[in-house]
Amino acid sequence: MYTANDKRYDTMKYNRCGKSGLLLPAVSLGLWHNFGDNSDYENMKAMCFTAFDNGITHFDLANNYGPSEGAAEINFGKILREELAPYRDEMIISTKAGYYMWPGPYGDWGSRKYLISSLDQSLKRLNLDYVDIFYHHRMDPDTPLEETMEALDQIVKSGKALYVGISNYDGPTLEKATAILKELKTPFIINQNRYNIFDRTIEKNGLKEKAKELGKGIICFSPLAQGLLTDRYLNGIPEDSRIRTDGRFLKESQLDEHKLECIRALNEIAKRRGQTLAEMALAWNLKDDYITSVIIGASKPSQILDNVKAIENINFTEEEIREIDKYSI
Repeated sequence: MYTANDKRYDTMKYNRCGKSGLLLPAVSLGLWHNFGDNSDYENMKAMCFTAFDNGITHFDLANNYGPSEGAAEINFGKILREELAPYRDEMIISTKAGYYMWPGPYGDWGSRKYLISSLDQSLKRLNLDYVDIFYHHRMDPDTPLEETMEALDQIVKSGKALYVGISNYDGPTLEKATAILKELKTPFIINQNRYNIFDRTIEKNGLKEKAKELGKGIICFSPLAQGLLTDRYLNGIPEDSRIRTDGRFLKESQLDEHKLECIRALNEIAKRRGQTLAEMALAWNLKDDYITSVIIGASKPSQILDNVKAIENINFTEEEIREIDKYSI
């Protein structure tokens, strides 16, 4: 049985999630990749142990993370049961539903039927009575927003989640959802959205400002732009890179010569700050009080250790911000 590092809380920074009572680590571990059927179980354990030993208390999942769908929850549930069970009350475990999960009309989007059924399945895979945060994973253009929000409310009131969140929403829909959940007295505390130096969507669609105004936290996924904001692509595209081996989420067309020039320029800024490009990219997300936490992915424990170093310097000069903005595309 795993025994946690006694000094695990000494260096991690914890941020209040909006105006709630919940604190999240500045760096959270996402299980989107490398926790599926095709991944090494011992490496999964090592990554979870490394994360927790360094103060990462938040583990972020979704019903469809794999491959195959549900595999990440099964594997993490096994690790939790066999190794991390004594530390359950020190951990924040989140999962989501909103994307395709099973065939037929009830395994996708945002109906009450889908969300509640999906969480019941997730809890079985995780071998848990409840999750700490349950998210609706994406906006549903057809299901009434009231139905989706009432389902989140029912989930909390049934004891299956402590808090709820929404993911991939825009600012106007966030405001409408907040009003519904406030009336229901549902503990809605957090938004999860893609955000990084290259992807400023939450600035453009109003979510970043609106979340701050409404007192909700923001947790960012893909803070390293699927690896583009690392030293991985400084000299072009490696043959073993995600672009070459898995083109579903990161395509070669996204990495033209102009983008490479921007990556190299950002790397030079990071060097002047005494950081790697990845450390600077994570620190950039955490530089102000808009962002509660960043979700990192990893394929090995050493990457987690490298990313945690980002919290050592999250202060930027105005000149650095302007220069980074110049290379944001």
